[in-house]
Amino acid sequence: MSALQLIDLPLPGLRLLRQRAHEDARGRFTRLFCEGFLADNGVTFSVRQINHSLTRERGTVRGLHFQFPPHAESKLISCLRGSVWDVVVDVRRGSPTFLHWHAERLEEGCASALLIPPGFAHGFQALTDDAELLYLHSADYTPNHEGGLSAHDARMAIQWPLPVRNLSDRDAGHAPLDERFEGVEV
Repeated sequence: MSALQLIDLPLPGLRLLRQRAHEDARGRFTRLFCEGFLADNGVTFSVRQINHSLTRERGTVRGLHFQFPPHAESKLISCLRGSVWDVVVDVRRGSPTFLHWHAERLEEGCASALLIPPGFAHGFQALTDDAELLYLHSADYTPNHEGGLSAHDARMAIQWPLPVRNLSDRDAGHAPLDERFEGVEV
């Protein structure tokens, strides 16, 4: 059995990367990423940037963020400590699942990561205090090409498991979508 397995999720292109932990008396070893495995399974993903976040308080929401082309990015999200409700929204122009969302609970020790292709907005809610995430990005962060969606947008109607709290000023400032938002071309 491979150390990694890709599982298709309800939104086309969105996948869960299941990792297999190897344990013995010394502890545990888990492969978190393998560019060759992804390429063998039709996924192009080169790491350009790695980020780490610590979210102190349960209920805090970060996101929903994406980058416009030509800086659209793939992300691989893993939870290192605690637990999060990880949410993605399809913002691909013309997609049959445009503005549909999907969420996965990621938690410490679950041996899974969310593989998010370009054209999806990403955010999460901390389900525990001191939740830590590791993000692998396929493109550099480019502030002039960043976009965001409101966590409270009625068009998406995301069902957050806890009351939303502690939004950053930037995230709280995202206006609800209107009919002019046609998505991004990827």
